[in-house]
Amino acid sequence: MASSPPGHVSLTNRCRDSKSPYVRAHMDNPTAWQLWNAETLALARKTNRPLFVSIGYSACHWCHVMAHESFDDPRIAQLLNEHFIPVKIDREERPDIDRQYMDFLQATTGAGGWPLNVFVTPDLEPVLGGTYWPGPKTKRALAGGGSFEDVLTKVAQAWKEQEKSIRESGSQIARQLREFAQEGSLGGRQANGDIGDGEQDGLELDLLEESYQHYKQRFDTQYGGFGGAPKFPTPIHIGQMLRLNSYGSDVREIVGEDECQDAQQMALKTLTFMYKGGIKDQVGHGFARYSVTRDWNLPHFEKMLYDNAQLLPLYLDAWLLTNDPLYLEATMDIATYLTSKPMLSPLGAIHASEDADSLPTAADKEKREGAFYVYSVDEIQRVLSAQEADVITRYWGLQAAGNIDPQFDAQGELKGQNTLCVQMTPNELATELELPETKVNDLLKSSRQKLLAYRDSNRPRPALDDKIVTAWNGLAISGLARTAAALASSHPSESADYLSAAIGAAECIRNHLYQPSTKTLLRVYRDGPGSTPGFADDYAFLISGLIDLYTATFDASWLRWATDLQESQTSLFWDTHKHGFFSTAADQPDILVRTKDGMDNAEPSVNGVAAHNLHCLGSLLDDAGYAKMARRTVAAFEVEISQHPGLFSGMMPSIVAAKSSMQGLVVAGKGGVADKAVQAVRRGVRPTCTILRIGSDIKETEWLRQRNQLVKDLDAEKEFVQLCEGSSCKVLDGAGVDDFFKSA
Repeated sequence: MASSPPGHVSLTNRCRDSKSPYVRAHMDNPTAWQLWNAETLALARKTNRPLFVSIGYSACHWCHVMAHESFDDPRIAQLLNEHFIPVKIDREERPDIDRQYMDFLQATTGAGGWPLNVFVTPDLEPVLGGTYWPGPKTKRALAGGGSFEDVLTKVAQAWKEQEKSIRESGSQIARQLREFAQEGSLGGRQANGDIGDGEQDGLELDLLEESYQHYKQRFDTQYGGFGGAPKFPTPIHIGQMLRLNSYGSDVREIVGEDECQDAQQMALKTLTFMYKGGIKDQVGHGFARYSVTRDWNLPHFEKMLYDNAQLLPLYLDAWLLTNDPLYLEATMDIATYLTSKPMLSPLGAIHASEDADSLPTAADKEKREGAFYVYSVDEIQRVLSAQEADVITRYWGLQAAGNIDPQFDAQGELKGQNTLCVQMTPNELATELELPETKVNDLLKSSRQKLLAYRDSNRPRPALDDKIVTAWNGLAISGLARTAAALASSHPSESADYLSAAIGAAECIRNHLYQPSTKTLLRVYRDGPGSTPGFADDYAFLISGLIDLYTATFDASWLRWATDLQESQTSLFWDTHKHGFFSTAADQPDILVRTKDGMDNAEPSVNGVAAHNLHCLGSLLDDAGYAKMARRTVAAFEVEISQHPGLFSGMMPSIVAAKSSMQGLVVAGKGGVADKAVQAVRRGVRPTCTILRIGSDIKETEWLRQRNQLVKDLDAEKEFVQLCEGSSCKVLDGAGVDDFFKSA
């Protein structure tokens, strides 16, 4: 190792200059972290040092582990500070940077995850990446398994001795990434050349059957979900299976009646096991990010807004389709989590996440994973009565030595602890204990209340990432608005709370993250608006939320704002040559590649959501231009969808809309048939159905009349329901409304 590093400069830790809780958590590291900005990138070029870019997020457990093992270590800090420009990035603030380097990592190693650590040249070209590397004092490193220190030493030496070849390799990798991105998707190339105007002519409804078969083959018949451990909810895919039976007769004829029912049962089984598993906070509210184990019982304990926001409408639809009280309970549990402290911001929007790690007690000095959520049997017996403890121990399958397999406890932090996972039904418990079932339910309820009070009083709560992320709030607005609308008649008090929260979140975004003069969004708010412009997902997810908020309120100002945002999304992100939406704007200065998001992952794909938004706006406003753009968006991914339909669940509603047409209800006035239609839509599950309502008491009705020629001359006070499908419209009476919804 050379004693004099490339480029002599004294670095100081700049993390305190960031507003991100994740970045600020590293401000006391001896590692001299820099922020990703023009100054830092210029410094790398000036000093000719490679950048070490470390990307993570506040709730990430393994990010904390690596920070403790390596970034707090003086020797590691010395290597980083002398030979590299170390940069810390919050992936939730800059998903574009995270995406380009994650694509590199997955392409070169076949794996991904966080922390994402990548070495890049001063020209931002990646040369080596990884996720968690063990610290120098860990068992693996001491046993000769290799450590982060070894990686740093080798890269520093290689840069000193082989800089030219490293730069050439980085340039080749960057060129390949750019070429792939510039070519666009296979579907986009084909649509641009061989399919006329590129409006998904080759995508047929039988793709839904192929998608079903994909998930049928991967379905875990024992525990639900798709694939083995680790097991992620992937709400967008569960939702496609859940709602497959709700598209209408065209889809059922092609997929098969039995297959559609089977798909729904797969989804319901998955949702049931998740709700009973350790991934669900059985004492409090909300779901953790994912399960380490196949049976959903051992999570990594972070709770993310985007997961819970997507799970909310899933459980809502499960209840609407089955009337099973378990799914209603789950729906209200998630809605309560999103609309209560600490998740609900005083500004009205919803915070980003809660950490996986926390202090076991206020007296402890070191955080542990899951400390807020797990219990020992001794604790249970101290907090509860003997009878309550007996019931709960059986109900959750608690064990004196703990119920967590040591192979999944790499840090030894969960020894002797239990995750809470429902193992028996109240009826089974009642039979086993020879008690009335009502008594068992009372004991379960009182036990939960005592354990929650004990937890809140004796355990420090996990750290809150109190960023407000525009895209994720869009997802939450959508779920809360739909839930409020569906529960308006059966649970009016809770419905009002959820609707108030949805409106509050939308108003917060409009007041703090929207720039009316340019009709553009910002990505993040924390202690003031951030400087990062909104990405395509911020626009798409918020537009989707506003459409659902309009359906819940019939306040057309939300719909009007959605159209303004759609104009901006199109202006900033639309690919005028090959169609579809780029994830980043054309003028983004500090990225290597401009990608398009077509496949669904932990979050739904931008283009899938955008296409559905466009179909909905086209139906609501009788605007063929929106529908045409929706078809072209899907066509940009036509080849990929045809080859792997199971990876494009978010595109399926738009494929159905294009082939079977959207179904748009126009409602005027008040009365039996009008109110019946509204109630049916709000309490129904029809992915390709919209509803528009006009009346003297409807805000922005005149704007609607100007935007939608179908309602321009309608008498807003006369009771009226009209169904439009494609270019055909017909008036429905009460029986017609009933028949329409029975056909779903």
